[in-house]
Amino acid sequence: MSNFDVIVLGSGPGGYVTAIRASQLGFKTAIIEKENLGGVCLNWGCIPTKALLKSAQVFEYLKHAGDYGLSAENVDKDFDAVVKRSRSVADGMSKGVQFLMKKNKIEVLNGYGTLQAGKKVSVKDADGKETEYSADHIIIATGARSRELPSLPQDGKKIIGYREAMTLKEQPKKMVVVGSGAIGIEFAYFYNAMGTEVTVVEYLPSIVPVEDEDISKQLERSLKKVGIKIKTSAEVTSVDTSGEGVKATVKTAKGEEILEADIVLSAVGIKTNIENIGLENVGISTDRDKILVNSYYQTNIPGYYAIGDVTPGQALAHVASAEGILCVEKIADMHVEPLDYGNIPGCTYCTPEIASVGLTEKQAKEKGLDIKVGKFPFSASGKAKAAGTPDGFVKVIFDAKYGEWLGCHMIGAGVTDMIAEAVVARKLETTGHEILKAVHPHPTMSEAVMEAVAAAYDEVIHL
Repeated sequence: MSNFDVIVLGSGPGGYVTAIRASQLGFKTAIIEKENLGGVCLNWGCIPTKALLKSAQVFEYLKHAGDYGLSAENVDKDFDAVVKRSRSVADGMSKGVQFLMKKNKIEVLNGYGTLQAGKKVSVKDADGKETEYSADHIIIATGARSRELPSLPQDGKKIIGYREAMTLKEQPKKMVVVGSGAIGIEFAYFYNAMGTEVTVVEYLPSIVPVEDEDISKQLERSLKKVGIKIKTSAEVTSVDTSGEGVKATVKTAKGEEILEADIVLSAVGIKTNIENIGLENVGISTDRDKILVNSYYQTNIPGYYAIGDVTPGQALAHVASAEGILCVEKIADMHVEPLDYGNIPGCTYCTPEIASVGLTEKQAKEKGLDIKVGKFPFSASGKAKAAGTPDGFVKVIFDAKYGEWLGCHMIGAGVTDMIAEAVVARKLETTGHEILKAVHPHPTMSEAVMEAVAAAYDEVIHL
């Protein structure tokens, strides 16, 4: 039996980052992966979807070349080539993780890992051979997969999840997307931009329901403007796949209607990968599909830890990475502070993009806070107008008494690259007046942050 200081089960953005940090701290480290290094994020999630979305964005630019005084004739897309580019980007990133494993002297154990009592893990390789390994610290980072609804059983052909949505052999003419979170909206935008007729069905009253209400309304307007049909307060109660396509029965306040499509994409959330990994062998506690951990990701059993989607925090790649780093630094007896889950940015990469952090206006009011709210539209931004991307705005929320930056919500071109300003400022407990006095470069999209803050304090210049 091989002995390690740290074994990480799963190599997604939580797992591989954890393993690298553990190695940097001097721990003899191994990582277990049953599929491809990088996990869902690098291979089937964050990275390949962004490659698809970039192709869609370029295609839209070409179709609207005339708006920029340019001429582009016979513009068309090669759907298969778009998919192949996405897969190539993912493969390159996975190879990059392989390089990082070698560089940091981390042993990669290929196979299916199962936890055992006594700080051990058994790994079954592709040939069925089982090998047992031990470690002082075992970190579970097995992530999650597409959740299935009883009324929407995925068959991988007509009713699909995000994996199949990234590698379809043929572009569907009609698609129904069930769920309007980040995954659903991103795919709705991509397929619509490629020329598919898309309908989004959302159970709750507004799309991207975790976002500020103003963001949800603006996104709905923007998506409808490009031809995406949206049905909110709607539920798919059944699907019929017996014919050539799919017939989805949708229940709304107005009654039932049948939507016909080639494919239904189920994007109704995720299911954690905590089954059949040996939690019961060890006695690790779970609750509502999550592994219970403390602020430093220790489970109820000493020597076993869990990070990422399998724990109760936000199911985001950057959260998993941060949790893993914090976990191993605590193991190394470094001084670490628990993660502030109230200061985690969320991003959706459709067009226009969405980025947000902190409280929504509604949440701030529900807390009984006296607030100042400022908005600045990109239609008043010189950079946005010059770029031909005037849709959207920046919205900021401050505590009226102390100036604390309670929340920041953005919708527009490139805002996923802008939200970090608010995250860092909130981490440093920066006030609204300090943001106002921090000189922002002109002309940039980021000026809109300063202008939105100025609007909150009745000092806005360009609106």
